[in-house]
Amino acid sequence: MMKHTGKIALFVLALALIAAPAWAQEATPTPFALDEMTGVTLMLDWTPNTNHTGLYVAQANGYFEEANLSVTFVQPSGDIPVEQIVANGTAEFGISFQEWFTFSRAAEMPIVSIAAIIQHNTSGFATIAEQGVASPADLAGLNYGAFGSGVERPVLDLLMACDGADVDDLNFVDVGFVDALPLLETGRIDVAWIFYAWDGIRAEVQGIDLNVLMLQDYLDCVPDYYTPILITGEAMIEERPDAVRAFVEAASRGYMWAIAHPDEAADILLEAAPELDEELVRQSQAWLTDQYQADAPRWGEQALEVWEGFTAFLVENGVLETPVDNEAAFTNAFLPPAPEAAETD
Repeated sequence: MMKHTGKIALFVLALALIAAPAWAQEATPTPFALDEMTGVTLMLDWTPNTNHTGLYVAQANGYFEEANLSVTFVQPSGDIPVEQIVANGTAEFGISFQEWFTFSRAAEMPIVSIAAIIQHNTSGFATIAEQGVASPADLAGLNYGAFGSGVERPVLDLLMACDGADVDDLNFVDVGFVDALPLLETGRIDVAWIFYAWDGIRAEVQGIDLNVLMLQDYLDCVPDYYTPILITGEAMIEERPDAVRAFVEAASRGYMWAIAHPDEAADILLEAAPELDEELVRQSQAWLTDQYQADAPRWGEQALEVWEGFTAFLVENGVLETPVDNEAAFTNAFLPPAPEAAETD
């Protein structure tokens, strides 16, 4: 009886596959690939971390190779920003942030955002828990460790004003791009702007008790924006669109695999960067699993209203003199289709 049941089940499955549309028979579409192996450079924004995991997955799992791409990962060095390096073609791709990228576009750098690595802003303002900071108004009278971006004061201004406080009551201390946690621990500064997925979790791993005012909790005060993002140059899009498509699709596969396999993705990042703290990487990777795509229809998708809202915020606060062309600043054209869209094609 069991043998007959098994045969019937196989027969029904065969009929279903014959009747099913092409997309159902091919759960994973054939990856797009260039005609020949092509070398490209990816400039990171910082040292390797879990923001980059999907890219390391794409490298380790052979997604870039299947796309006929040989990708060299380069960490930034010196004072030349990633945006400029990508704009002049020294690197074909890079990792940036919408706030810095917008300034670069305003300075007429020919760069384009081609994917949002994380769908929402996961940064916030951290203080040592003993400070007792429970709301933005509690920042008054404290020392903020400023790293030198023109966005810092306007963001803090709106954040504190929403809670009835004045940013002029916050003391800005220039510290540059340094590790903020030791400065917080030693009391050299009281407030630091951090990415929770890395420094917030690193503080937990190291036993540092922080309070973090997450900007996601204050969207009525400060608009959401994409941070970080993948970027390329306008010249790449105009002259080598197939290379851009191959890179973005392979990167998308990497991030989607990392979302589905956070433990294995952490293994891949640790193998690529063994100097990283294992517990930090694993906890950070688990936290980011729900953040990479979040509520977007596909990983990497960017919305015009997010770009327009953040640009309007910069102009209204005098950070930018005139708006940038947001429709030209980003594109979703190189992302693979969302699953629902693929099913109806």
